[in-house]
Amino acid sequence: MTRLKITDLHQITVLPSLFLVAAALQIGCGAVFVIDVISEWKELSLHGIVEVLAVLGLAIGAFLALREYRTLLRRNTKVERELNVASGAFQEVIEHHFDRWGLTLAERDVALFLIKGLSIADVAVMRATRDGTIKAQSAAIYRKAGVSSRSELISVMVEELILGLGSGSTVQPR
Repeated sequence: MTRLKITDLHQITVLPSLFLVAAALQIGCGAVFVIDVISEWKELSLHGIVEVLAVLGLAIGAFLALREYRTLLRRNTKVERELNVASGAFQEVIEHHFDRWGLTLAERDVALFLIKGLSIADVAVMRATRDGTIKAQSAAIYRKAGVSSRSELISVMVEELILGLGSGSTVQPR
């Protein structure tokens, strides 16, 4: 199971800030160049022309960077929305199957932990019980679900979710 580290979270929040600081720096440098070009406008030389071109380049670069930043923010918002929908749909699929299979509350907890990839020992610790109890509950879950392993249990959930998403409609559990 991949876990997000604190350093990853720090990078996620710092990167947008750095991007905005860089764009502000470009705009600030552009302003300095504009003031310099305006002050030397009457005696325009090759140096002045190069500065005008540099100002134009900075302005275009800052504009394109800010436009791309806005595009990325919109795309990120859309992806987060879709992920929330998919996450909610997956939860609906899981709950539907648990109801259909008639799992007890304890079996539901164990099944969720198994789907999340926890080991039997980890589930036992989290549920404050013995490994044997979790193994027995796992066997009951597999029997009720009509599968013989954890991977088959997960594939039942994922297959239905993929079928629902592939049709472009919201997931309607079978």
